Amino acid sequence: MTMPQRHHAATVVRPGVPTQRPMGRPMQASAVARPVPAAHPAAMPLGRPSVPAPRAAVTFLTVAEVAAMMRVSKMTVYRLVHAGDLSAVRVGRSFRVPERAVQDYLRDAYTDIA
Repeated sequence: MTMPQRHHAATVVRPGVPTQRPMGRPMQASAVARPVPAAHPAAMPLGRPSVPAPRAAVTFLTVAEVAAMMRVSKMTVYRLVHAGDLSAVRVGRSFRVPERAVQDYLRDAYTDIA
């Protein structure tokens, strides 16, 4: 017993059923030779850098990590942050201090006793 042959839907034309149409709009000759606006990225010079230079990675520390690094209490770190002596970023309800800010603060706060 053989299976009946199936006809493809594109070869069978049924009345009242639309046939397949080509996708997209037909190209016009005027669309091919259209000039590129000056503000378009394709009009930019080819020698420009496409990727910006990588930025140095910033390491953020928690208040507890800063307190341990400076060997002070967390409350002392909070006081420094609120007074503006130590820069910090507020993330949600907590603060993050850039490691570079801690190093700068310690370098500037160092006094030579002699």
